[in-house]
Amino acid sequence: MALGGGIVGIIGFVIYMFTGVNPTEMLQGNSGQDQGQEQTTTQLTEGRTPEQKFAMVILGDTEDTWKKLFNDMGQTYQEPTIHFFEGGVNTDGCGFAGSATGPFYCPGDEKVFIDLSFFNELEQRFGASGDFARAYVIAHEVGHHVQKLLGVSDKMDRARQQLSEEEYNKLSVKLELQADFYAGVWAYYENKRGLLDPGDIDEALNAANAIGDDRLQKEAQGRVTPDSFTHGTSAQRMYWFKKGYETGDVKQGNTFVSNDLN
Repeated sequence: MALGGGIVGIIGFVIYMFTGVNPTEMLQGNSGQDQGQEQTTTQLTEGRTPEQKFAMVILGDTEDTWKKLFNDMGQTYQEPTIHFFEGGVNTDGCGFAGSATGPFYCPGDEKVFIDLSFFNELEQRFGASGDFARAYVIAHEVGHHVQKLLGVSDKMDRARQQLSEEEYNKLSVKLELQADFYAGVWAYYENKRGLLDPGDIDEALNAANAIGDDRLQKEAQGRVTPDSFTHGTSAQRMYWFKKGYETGDVKQGNTFVSNDLN
């Protein structure tokens, strides 16, 4: 991956969302240690760990892309906030989340939450190495923020009150696949800026493949139960990221009406 560009320059790319947990439906509770550190991406990264600097710079770069795209749609992009934690975190809008949740986005807070321990887990547990494998993850979480700004998250909240768990899970898959698509759209514009190196997209696709519901379920329990999918299969996640990357067209990412879910 090439360096340079973005609000404060590109130093790498992102992290992944631990599958199995709906981003709009975090573990509830009122206990646990919140060791979070919160910063907006417009603030200096001095005194931060390499992992924190990495995430903050990537988030800042996604802001460049989405500000332009929202402007093209006649809207204003509102920047999310990043919040780092280890062990667990209490959120205002999504309750308590433990370390098993991994990185996630809370629409009620409009914050991207980054579990610092996940950086190593992404490579060691999931076998997804490389800067762009990590980039895919934060770009995915930012995709959920885009959904919040466009009203998709609110529609999901209303649907949760009316649907069975199985029916809601199907919608959750479409929500996650759209976030994958938005991550691909971001990668499209990174490529247009000349910031991608050979192999970057392969790293992102490898990460998407590694964390599909079907693959993770088979590894964890020896069988696949599609009715409990919440993020989509490996093939679906790869397909929608790649579609976003190849088109760069936000209008082509309506997974809720598409029959082309592989």
